[in-house]
Amino acid sequence: MNPALTDQVKQKYAWTAREVIQREFSQLTVLGACCGGSDDGACCSSAGTDHVHGAGAALNPFGASLYSPSDTASLPSLAVSASCGCGNPTALVGLATGEVVLDLGSGSGVDVFLAAGKVGEAGRVYGVDITDEMVALANSAKRSAGLANAEFLSGQMEHIPLPEESVDVVISNCAVNLSQDKPAVFAEIARLLRPGGRIGICDVVASDALSPDDRAARGSYVDCFAGALSVSEISEMLKGSGFRDVRVELTHAVADGMFAAEITARKSHSG
Repeated sequence: MNPALTDQVKQKYAWTAREVIQREFSQLTVLGACCGGSDDGACCSSAGTDHVHGAGAALNPFGASLYSPSDTASLPSLAVSASCGCGNPTALVGLATGEVVLDLGSGSGVDVFLAAGKVGEAGRVYGVDITDEMVALANSAKRSAGLANAEFLSGQMEHIPLPEESVDVVISNCAVNLSQDKPAVFAEIARLLRPGGRIGICDVVASDALSPDDRAARGSYVDCFAGALSVSEISEMLKGSGFRDVRVELTHAVADGMFAAEITARKSHSG
């Protein structure tokens, strides 16, 4: 693990949280501000807007514009303004009333709030994030929404402060690529999930043709590029961690040879 990289991730997302809070309370509109916190709302990078599937192009390959207006209409504006994802993971997992959900790298809490609405009062949603400022922002948004079935925790996704086999579903939105120990992340997900539990992850992945150096040439670690896995790497890593029905679907380009992807899998009942 490189402590300097960890500090860079914390600093960048702390900056985003502070900037969004300042603008929110200054009555300024910031939709999808993220990562570098650029004024145009770019998250991680503004490169690459062509869709792999479907007609047209996304306004931004990262951020709140990737959710439908109906998804975000009832959410706290503070959380939506700081959204940093590359997809909508709650749409991948078919959440049911009463389920327990964990969001890795929960950031401003958008996906936690969406999941909380789906699992209802009988369910529970946990968000874990390494950046204290993002956890504070998410908690502020939670208070404004009056949610009782959501909880935000400070911590690393490689070491989640929850008991073994306590979660039905794990989601994540453009955060696993920021971990320096992805096998540990997937092992931790497998530890926390009940047998048959499922994952829905939106993340940046690389074409199998790109080497690690190629990925780094397209952007930094904290900007979601240098740390991205290839399609084959993430598939094999999940299978090696005890997951089955692994599926990686590319949704839109974020750079040359790099894509946002929807990743789903299920924990084997035997392990």
